[in-house]
Amino acid sequence: MNEYQIAKKSINVTVGESVRIIRELQELSQNQLAELTGIPQSTISAIEHDKINLGIERAKILAKALKCHPAVLVFPGWDAEIAV
Repeated sequence: MNEYQIAKKSINVTVGESVRIIRELQELSQNQLAELTGIPQSTISAIEHDKINLGIERAKILAKALKCHPAVLVFPGWDAEIAV
């Protein structure tokens, strides 16, 4: 018997917001993340404000620095049940 209820998504998060949230959870500033990745702070800001696309290569670099899988950044609203 399943004693757990599936959590319901309460908000939608953009790619930029997911980058910002994960960065802030790790207590990193944009400048610190820029130093870790070699990606200019201005580019990180533009990504976080959804002004430019994250892109696969930048997602890989940011994910490594943020210690998460790139898919967490690229597909923040992914619903595995709907996708099946």
